[in-house]
Amino acid sequence: KGIASGMPLGAIVARKGIMDWTPGSHANTFGGNPLSCVAAMVTIDLLKKEYIENAATQGAYMLGELKKMMERHPMIGDVRGLGYMIGVELVTDRTTKARAAKERDAVVDEAFKKGLLLLGCGVNTIRFSPPLCLTRAEVDKALELFEAALTEVE
Repeated sequence: KGIASGMPLGAIVARKGIMDWTPGSHANTFGGNPLSCVAAMVTIDLLKKEYIENAATQGAYMLGELKKMMERHPMIGDVRGLGYMIGVELVTDRTTKARAAKERDAVVDEAFKKGLLLLGCGVNTIRFSPPLCLTRAEVDKALELFEAALTEVE
């Protein structure tokens, strides 16, 4: 998806056993653009040198801070994730796990008004999926804005 950091480039990855096409039998709209290929090489280099480790480190921090936030906010029913792909499930009751769908949408809207873009996922989960280059200061700001939106909706 982001192999060329926003430049148009397509790629196909599959097991060798199914990649038996003859030349010319398959192509993609964004394949082979030389500038996009250079962007992809730089992107892959950045991933290897810093972004994968940054996502693991900052993602673990973010996950931990969101779990601490559960202690202050009964509407958070669960926090789960890996790296920067994190889901915060909102509930109206932690015991029954009743889904807080309207509240989830309200939190997403309030966060947007405060300058934080979040995505809904499923019925009642908020998805955090930030860029891999996010800094600790930006994580802290995002968490601050999220908690403010959550508090307002609660």
